[in-house]
Amino acid sequence: MTTESGDTERLRRWRLALGEAAEDSTGSLSSADDTAMDAALAALYDTAPGDGTAPRTAGLGASAPRVARWLGDIRTYFPTSVVQVMQRDAVDRLGLTRLLLEPEMLEAVEPDVHLVGTLLSLNRVMPETTKATARTVVEKVVREIEARIAQHTRTAVTGALDRSSRTSNPKPRDIDWDRTIRANLAHYLPEHRTVVPEKLVGYGRRSRAVKRDVVLAVDQSGSMASSVVYASVFAAVLASMRALRTSLVVFDTSVVDLTDMLADPVDVLFGTQLGGGTDINRAIAYSRSLITRPADSLFVLISDLYEGGIRAEMLSRIREMVGAGVQVVVLPALSDDGAPSFDRDNAAALAALGVPVFACTPDRFPELLAVALERGDVGRWSQSR
Repeated sequence: MTTESGDTERLRRWRLALGEAAEDSTGSLSSADDTAMDAALAALYDTAPGDGTAPRTAGLGASAPRVARWLGDIRTYFPTSVVQVMQRDAVDRLGLTRLLLEPEMLEAVEPDVHLVGTLLSLNRVMPETTKATARTVVEKVVREIEARIAQHTRTAVTGALDRSSRTSNPKPRDIDWDRTIRANLAHYLPEHRTVVPEKLVGYGRRSRAVKRDVVLAVDQSGSMASSVVYASVFAAVLASMRALRTSLVVFDTSVVDLTDMLADPVDVLFGTQLGGGTDINRAIAYSRSLITRPADSLFVLISDLYEGGIRAEMLSRIREMVGAGVQVVVLPALSDDGAPSFDRDNAAALAALGVPVFACTPDRFPELLAVALERGDVGRWSQSR
């Protein structure tokens, strides 16, 4: 690309980003496609007339056909990642939540995790004619997440469980010869061209017994929507592994055990109710009742830690769990949404109890599980990421 054509492209992009008011500096748009892109952006982002301080308005109104056409336009002219951002902005800026209750609207939307969160928050008021379409949208996103994380999760967890059962006194058929040779290279005898193994490395016999119990407690307040989606999928993947006994608890001011639904994460998600208050203390109390083998248990609390219950009891219950040998991890977020908002005083209090508290992306969560299931230092692992 020549310098002149490069400058032209930059001016074109600035014109699309800044709108018609920038034409004196950037020049006008020359193609029909650019004009259509500008119209789609203007419908969402144009500033209301006045001094520039008025809230943004748009030309979409509350007309479902007009919005459907706009959704089609943005999918034609913008990549999927941009389409998803514009859809989220349309819901937030223009109050289009009501229109998502119409099946024809849902069929036109590019589904993503944020849309799933919006649909789940509308679950209780959604008309029956829309629920089937909404479920299809949710299922598409869930299957995409499963394809992204399932195999990595199973591999990381299986490896961690195998390593945790490593033994220095294996039976011959359980010897890990590769690790044994590496551990004994100092005892290589050149004249015999062999290694004399002074220490054997192997794994305990595989069994079908449950090796670890995992309890996920997920805050379903409105700000945790993305985390609820990812946590539900992870819980379903973990529940499919025989070596784990997995429980999923969701909570607001009440606690709901969704473990029986883990065969299908879509069912899990439609069993949640996003929004409402938060009683973390009650959720911890219920979760503790599910733990029968503290030394072999992992408790993951996914919450922004804004406690509406009894804070002192919440901290006391966590202290008791840690003292009993439960591996406890707190995640203010399990999502790709960036830095989360959370109660930093409660986070500091939990950290003082020796509980690691940090946000985690879905791609890193399998590694976190592996470290935790090996009883490793999760806090140090998080700081090294």
